[in-house]
Amino acid sequence: MDLNNPHTKFFKELAHCLAPLDQQLVNANNYVQRSVVIDRIQTNDQEVIKAIIHNDYLRKNFTSDVNGTLVFNSAEFITALRQREYSYDGETRYRNFIGLTIDRRPIDDYAQENVELDFPYKDTVLKAGMSTTDVKHSNEPYLNKIIAKDEIIALTEPKAFCNTKQYGDIDPQQPNLLIKGNNLIALNSLASRYTNKIKLIYMDVPYYFKENKETDTFAYNSNFKLSTWLTFMENRLQAAFELLQDDGSIWIHVGEDGMHYLKVLCDQIFGVDRFVGTLPRKTRSGKSDVPFNFSQDFDWILVYTKTTNSDTAIVGRRVNRKYYETPDFPGRKWRTADLSKQTTTAERPNSDFTMVNPKTGKKYPVNPNRSWAVTKDTFQEYYDAGGIGFPDDYDFMKGEKPFRRVFKDEDDKKKKSSVASDLLLKDFIKTLMNNAKTTKKDEFVKKQEFNYAKPEELMKAIISVTTDEGDLVMDCFSGSGTTAAVAHKMNRHYIAVEQIDNQLKLSEQRLINIINGQDKGGITKEVGWKQGGGFIYTELANKRTKLIDQVNVANSVDDVWKLIRNLKANDYQLNIQLSNLYQNNELVDLAAVKQAVVDILEPTQLYVQAANVNDPDEEIAPVDRQFTHDFYAGKELKINE
Repeated sequence: MDLNNPHTKFFKELAHCLAPLDQQLVNANNYVQRSVVIDRIQTNDQEVIKAIIHNDYLRKNFTSDVNGTLVFNSAEFITALRQREYSYDGETRYRNFIGLTIDRRPIDDYAQENVELDFPYKDTVLKAGMSTTDVKHSNEPYLNKIIAKDEIIALTEPKAFCNTKQYGDIDPQQPNLLIKGNNLIALNSLASRYTNKIKLIYMDVPYYFKENKETDTFAYNSNFKLSTWLTFMENRLQAAFELLQDDGSIWIHVGEDGMHYLKVLCDQIFGVDRFVGTLPRKTRSGKSDVPFNFSQDFDWILVYTKTTNSDTAIVGRRVNRKYYETPDFPGRKWRTADLSKQTTTAERPNSDFTMVNPKTGKKYPVNPNRSWAVTKDTFQEYYDAGGIGFPDDYDFMKGEKPFRRVFKDEDDKKKKSSVASDLLLKDFIKTLMNNAKTTKKDEFVKKQEFNYAKPEELMKAIISVTTDEGDLVMDCFSGSGTTAAVAHKMNRHYIAVEQIDNQLKLSEQRLINIINGQDKGGITKEVGWKQGGGFIYTELANKRTKLIDQVNVANSVDDVWKLIRNLKANDYQLNIQLSNLYQNNELVDLAAVKQAVVDILEPTQLYVQAANVNDPDEEIAPVDRQFTHDFYAGKELKINE
């Protein structure tokens, strides 16, 4: 039987009724030409449709009576035509398939199509401010990519900087940055300068909770509904991913309730072949008063990379080894390694020989159970290159076996040692399992009553296995600045983005203390940090703060309305709200008008476009105008007061 045109009753009846019409519909072998029939039906060929519905069998299965009118179910009929083994003869319409379908076709038939996780508001942008005033503003506007295209373009265009200042000594080519602003807007502003340049991105994202939490790092955002939270994350993950260099990695810290949803979303954004692994972090000791009598004491870190080459060393450890420096190899430090293999001499007969030290003549018999790693023929080659040494060559050397000599410059060229995901990796996993909770070492953070800071030990463990000195690290949910603090002490460059004022002040002072040598907590002693370095503090220029200040000092209702009329805001939602308020003639009390306007302005993100940095109306200081120009031109960043 021809599987492309099976002789089921359906096709027999169809061939019977269409054959008299046209040989293009049914060929000489009485096979239905499916594509031709489908095309005729989709173009409403009355002759073909009339022939079909006059066939008793086809009329019974593909028409409906709607108030006395016969309606042809063309979509269902086309689906039947497309099925290879579709039949109305048996108990089921499908001979071989039972399972998930799309338009009644098994998913197997969609070999070239994608089946993906979908959720409400998927194709939107969510600004999602995270200032302390946002707690009372729960109706975050969604910007649909079609109907709000202009708003989204304005939102994601590069922004001007303001209030820029420098602390300590910076590297003008790659200065450390502490940026105040909405992280979605900041990520898009960073793109022109930092695309494909960041080695490590760490994101301690606002957790999604099935139940509302009264207190958490982000009182507003942590209580997002699931679809909102996924949209919030999608927007930021897509923007951050563009900044990551090919052999870099992104580490996303997430709670139990949202972890599996986020994993599927990340697979969709980054691709499943870029998934590196999942790591648990122990957050507390077990509790007894818990649902189902099961204490969930972990949160999770999802790790992805930008490359699809699994041979790339995304993570790795530098092993501390003991090296010797001897007169026979001046300027080349070396270490010892095993010169035998886990194979017997019977298995490797070419390695079954007594090794003789060319300098002293001392003989070293082979161990029959562990043959030499070199053969009789290759011994001299390795020895002449310095690759084989003997214990009787050096007074300080212990042992009774020849050794393989490995030079330090050879080690330096090799990729880092692998990072195991189990308990055999003592330092890294020990940190995740035992030392990753906030401890008394983080005294500066604890004094500021910031209860949710990740400990410096955790960030040291992550930065150690993902970066080298001089690499660039970014944290766009910076919080109290732990990532920046650890990166500074470990001689990495960093970018930290935060919006909440009290957390920014905490981060700023924390970094100042590190520069001045006043920070004694965290990993300071462990890494031997003293003092030095520097960073640039800057803000995305925001018109909202100035406008709110102007509203609060207005002397009359007319002055408030004048401010609103003069406001240039590419924000549809804001303009509608202010317009509606302006039309409300019942508001005549000055205090009530001010409060109503401020309530509308507080959750907005009225940032100044970088293209308008020279506009006098934007009131950007000369130092900030120069910084903005240099930033987007890729020039050295110097703060000239």
